[in-house]
Amino acid sequence: MIQLKKNPKFSDESAAAGPGLTRFSRKKLGELLIAKKLIEPADLERVLAIQHSQGGRLGEALIKEGLVSSEDILSAVSLQSNVPVVELKDQKIDPDVLQMVPEEIARKATVIPLELEEDNLILAMAYPDDIHTVRDIATRTGKRVRIVLAFPTDILNAIDMYYRASQEIEKSVGQMSAAAGLKEEAAELNEQTPIAQALELILKQGVKDRASDIHIEPQGGSLRVRFRIDGILNEMYSLPISVHAPLVSRIKILAQMNIAEQRRSQDGQMSTRVSQKDVDIRVATMLTTHGERVCMRILDKTLSPLSLEEVGFLPEQLEKYRRVLKSPFGTILVGGPTGSGKTTTLYASLNTFNRSTQNIITVEDPVEYEFKNINQTQINAKAGITFASGLRTILRHDPDVVLVGEIRDKDTADIVTQASLTGRLVMATIHANDAISILFRLIDLGIEPVLLSPTLVAALAQRMVRRICTYCKTTVNPSPEEEAAFQKELGEVPAKVSVGKGCTMCANTGYRGRVALSELMVMSENLRRLVLKNASADEVKAAALQEGMLSMQRDGILKAKMGVTTINEVLRSTFTIY
Repeated sequence: MIQLKKNPKFSDESAAAGPGLTRFSRKKLGELLIAKKLIEPADLERVLAIQHSQGGRLGEALIKEGLVSSEDILSAVSLQSNVPVVELKDQKIDPDVLQMVPEEIARKATVIPLELEEDNLILAMAYPDDIHTVRDIATRTGKRVRIVLAFPTDILNAIDMYYRASQEIEKSVGQMSAAAGLKEEAAELNEQTPIAQALELILKQGVKDRASDIHIEPQGGSLRVRFRIDGILNEMYSLPISVHAPLVSRIKILAQMNIAEQRRSQDGQMSTRVSQKDVDIRVATMLTTHGERVCMRILDKTLSPLSLEEVGFLPEQLEKYRRVLKSPFGTILVGGPTGSGKTTTLYASLNTFNRSTQNIITVEDPVEYEFKNINQTQINAKAGITFASGLRTILRHDPDVVLVGEIRDKDTADIVTQASLTGRLVMATIHANDAISILFRLIDLGIEPVLLSPTLVAALAQRMVRRICTYCKTTVNPSPEEEAAFQKELGEVPAKVSVGKGCTMCANTGYRGRVALSELMVMSENLRRLVLKNASADEVKAAALQEGMLSMQRDGILKAKMGVTTINEVLRSTFTIY
């Protein structure tokens, strides 16, 4: 059932339920907005003059000038054309209805079919004066078209969500010949072959779904394709096992890997353009009992790095971390498992430095985002460029701030320590479970406490948890497990907790996007003395907590209380057996 939306500024008239479609003029729209006292006549004349010279739609021009909101325009158009506004994120669309309008037409005209009521196709549109599109869809489907209005961004998001690549992939695979033919096809894997088109569709869907990784895994009788979205693996497609060999070969060709080598693990990289986005893809292969599996890490070059506020620090923690970044020398380490957002936090940290007065150099594997006015170096093992050798070279170029992609071995740890002693600020990632473990991980790598104590400025450990979807966020009574978690960390239990009920914007998961849970240990004189005395991890942790360090789990519980994430997410990411 279609869920209509109302705007109080336009009274109940904005939800007038009528199938009519009337072509409206810019003049009528402007007059309506003036009558509702949303704009002044002078503003309308000014925007009309701009629109006359630049083109486009009046509503979009008014929104761009900041005079009205998208909702105001949509409600005004609804009232003027006698077409109701729909709450698109609450709709559940039948796949059979979706097939009636091809994705290409839906995306081009900013429309999406919603329901079939007897002989009437309910069509959500952003621009109801597009009579040609309505007539074209009516002719294609043989149905009467009734339209409802929705925000353009909501329609495009729904298109991304509902128009999956499954059918196109199956069609491409179906065009491929039997096993013998597949072997012949693998020899000339150009862009026109069905297998190349299938790979392109998989990558396109991965980018649309905001996937960070794509896993291609042979499973005996089938080929499983999974996407990691917001840190969770989701099974997307199950393809015939006959597709495996040519698909892996196509990936290897694009990533400039040895197509003939199937027993040894290989690493490669490729760049491509998917859905008007430039993406870099890191490729890794390894042999399993059922054949080669492939993991593709998607690096979207169009995404700008987050700010420290967007990473998810609580205000007090953010202020403390900003003070840490003002240190003129020393080492700042960010720890956590793979996929915990360590590099994202360091990138956000780089944005706080003055690039005109400071020489900032990075050594990364790979360079995930290119910064303006920062010198970035990429690891190249074949050319002999490792973190250790790259760092040695960087120190001969008079750096003020150095970012090291990862401390993996004693050589890199030694050079980072020496660089800190000689007056540089070095930021690096390291694999460690919590802030205290970062400190003892360096000791395990061979850094003497007498050198570690004066050089380490701060250790930041973090995890990523899924954010509650803001589009379908609601409140419910806490469960017994949630009550226990709140009681343990905060000594209180909130009356309600926030959850996502699931909608089209979050693929009905209740989550959209991620936020960091952090644990920041700033080295005080007391902590330095404990390190010099070879104190145990428990002693250092107790002292750090006494000095105000916020544990990751407590940080997560506070964010659950604020409605940012859920207790289940916090406990899943910060689980400990202790």
